[in-house]
Amino acid sequence: MEGFSIAKLLIIGALIVLLFGTNKLRSLGGDLGSAIKGFKKAMKDDESTATKSIAEEAPAERVSHKE
Repeated sequence: MEGFSIAKLLIIGALIVLLFGTNKLRSLGGDLGSAIKGFKKAMKDDESTATKSIAEEAPAERVSHKE
């Protein structure tokens, strides 16, 4: 099997543009970008809540009573 060359990738790209049109591809790119931003924001929010919950779950220091 030969693999993909630059010429084959350009032909495939041209066919995709002909099939879907540039407007559809622009909106698809914008949707994909906003989805990635939302995912990154959710991961960042998840990390901050995880560190808060770890701090809350930390055991308190033991107090020894004098007898």
